[in-house]
Amino acid sequence: MNIGKLGVWYFFDKLSSNTAAKAAQRIEDLGYSTLWVPETVGKNPMVLCSWLLANTQTLNLATGIANIYHREPGVTLAAQKSLAEQSQNRFLLGLGVSHTRIVEGIRGLKYGPPLATMRKYLDDMAAAPYTGVSPSEEPPLVIAALGPKMLTLAAEKTNGAHPYFTSPDHTEMARKRMGDNAWLCVEQKVILATDPTKARNLARPVAKIYQGLPNYRNNWIRMGLSEDDIDSLSNRFIDTTFAWGTEKTIRARIDEHFDAGADHVSIQPINPNGQMADLHWECLELLSPAKS
Repeated sequence: MNIGKLGVWYFFDKLSSNTAAKAAQRIEDLGYSTLWVPETVGKNPMVLCSWLLANTQTLNLATGIANIYHREPGVTLAAQKSLAEQSQNRFLLGLGVSHTRIVEGIRGLKYGPPLATMRKYLDDMAAAPYTGVSPSEEPPLVIAALGPKMLTLAAEKTNGAHPYFTSPDHTEMARKRMGDNAWLCVEQKVILATDPTKARNLARPVAKIYQGLPNYRNNWIRMGLSEDDIDSLSNRFIDTTFAWGTEKTIRARIDEHFDAGADHVSIQPINPNGQMADLHWECLELLSPAKS
């Protein structure tokens, strides 16, 4: 698989399947290489990826991320290989340990130690049997990784890492931790809005979704943000984790990630109209790789 340089990260939960397919086709036409889809309590990411792969020609689909607690390892392996074979190697499996709030609070499952749980899951996946038609290439796998130990595991056991809600400084740390060969596929939230007050006010409701999750909070502290920055969603917090401003300003932040060692950046455009269910096409068109 050629994951490409610039992708898109987006929630499709509020879009119908036909609307989602049309959106994926438009993203493909704009020249983005990979479309990342998450998993919370909405659409099944494997089913969604299958649908979007069937409705596109060259676009890669990636899970960013699929929750390991939702599937037995052998079932995940079967989905990975089936989707890769079905799409002529356009599927990238991204896995993560999710959060206690989802695993225990919503699903009623027991949340284990993140590092040990992920390591065992990867080992069990590797040992699982699969008798279906295999893809022509070994399908790639990345894991959601923020802290040093999970980044090391990503480099040891998988093709690389998919850090979410971080910064170029974190990207630099991750590259040093993982070495030169592992894929580093980072997500970056972007807002095409030049007024500082408007841009930051658009960012805060998005940040609030993640504000209380320990996995992210711990990482933001490691990144040098304070508890007060996180609790208040300060200007410093927003400016560290979001890219806002003109096309030039946003491109500069994306380039910072590449300069820090990222192989791939997936942008998550925040609609300045406040319509979180709608892709901000103006932003995607301005940043389109097809323009280059």
